[in-house]
Amino acid sequence: MATIPPPPAAPPKPTWDPRRPEQSMPWVRPTIRIRLTLLYGGMFLIAGILLLSIIYLLAAQALHVGSELPFKIVSGKVSSDVCNFPDSAQPADFNIAMNACVNHQRQQALDDLLSRSLLALVGLSVIAFAFGYAMAGRVLSPLGRITRTARRVVGTDLARRIELDGPDDELKELADTFDEMLERLERAFTAQQRFVANASHELRTPLAINRTLLEVHLSDPGAPMELQQLGKTLLATNERSEQLVEGLLLLARSDNQLVERKPVDLAEVATRAVDQALSEAEAKGVEIRGERVPAVVQGNGVLLERIALNLVQNAVRYNIPEGGWVEVVTESPPGQAVLVVSNTGPVVPAYEIDNLFEPFRRLRTERTGSDKGVGLGLSIARSVARAHGGRIFAEPREGGGLMMRVTLPV
Repeated sequence: MATIPPPPAAPPKPTWDPRRPEQSMPWVRPTIRIRLTLLYGGMFLIAGILLLSIIYLLAAQALHVGSELPFKIVSGKVSSDVCNFPDSAQPADFNIAMNACVNHQRQQALDDLLSRSLLALVGLSVIAFAFGYAMAGRVLSPLGRITRTARRVVGTDLARRIELDGPDDELKELADTFDEMLERLERAFTAQQRFVANASHELRTPLAINRTLLEVHLSDPGAPMELQQLGKTLLATNERSEQLVEGLLLLARSDNQLVERKPVDLAEVATRAVDQALSEAEAKGVEIRGERVPAVVQGNGVLLERIALNLVQNAVRYNIPEGGWVEVVTESPPGQAVLVVSNTGPVVPAYEIDNLFEPFRRLRTERTGSDKGVGLGLSIARSVARAHGGRIFAEPREGGGLMMRVTLPV
């Protein structure tokens, strides 16, 4: 019985993407490499043609092509205004004199040709360098456009696009890829901002309701003592949760660069932070001191006040039991504005400094509860400083405590 042959295999599907135009002759694509090759090769060819033409004209002028000889025979005698010939001599002597005259004229022509050729070479070199500089700037102008757009994007202006036109070369491909990346980043940041706004509403509302209910129950004079104690504990826990939510939302917002900037005096911001922490410092017996000189920066006053308040509160809370102090100083060196918060306190090892800026991290503890805060103060301070283009440093003091230095550009 004859076997039935298997059906022929289907041909492989072509890997064709309708979104990308098909190039019939990819080898003729005007890439930047081919354009530069043609540009500099053409410049070299044109410069060579000009140089050869100038040398030819100079040589023709130096040799006096078509002009008369430098000597002539008059009445049977050789006469010349250029060469010195004897009045009467043997033919051999005349031949020697004529050869010397012709060789002298040739040497003068070669010397003149060399000097003029050097001058022509210098002139053509200057023209070639100027033309090459102009052409290089024209070819590389798309890179400058890409760089300027990238700098504007650094300021969170994600709506900008390069939209580079021209031949489909490597630079246009780079610009189109950069535009696609900016579009994806804009969608991601928009989604993040929307999420932060929704989370702010959804998280704050139930906590506010819980706080209101607890305060209403605590205001009841007939409530049992155990219920009042439980209400106070729940109210403190709810307040801590509200601080945590506010800190997380502020941390999420401050991780981005600022769009609107206004003049803010760092000394005024530090003074407000000191006034807010003064009652807590007096309750703990901590002295707050320091001289604050005006230091104006461009930024967000609310966020900068949050930096100062977090640093001052940490300096007050993590202090020694008796005789402690906190020094809040503002400085204005050239081109910068500096906020320095120093305090007495426990000894901080140098290897623990970096951990202090991590969220929910405290000295020698990790993600543990504390009545001194929620563990986001220094993280928020670092994020706000970065959003303003500045930096924050921490250095351990001799004898205990820290010196926190915030440096912001003016």
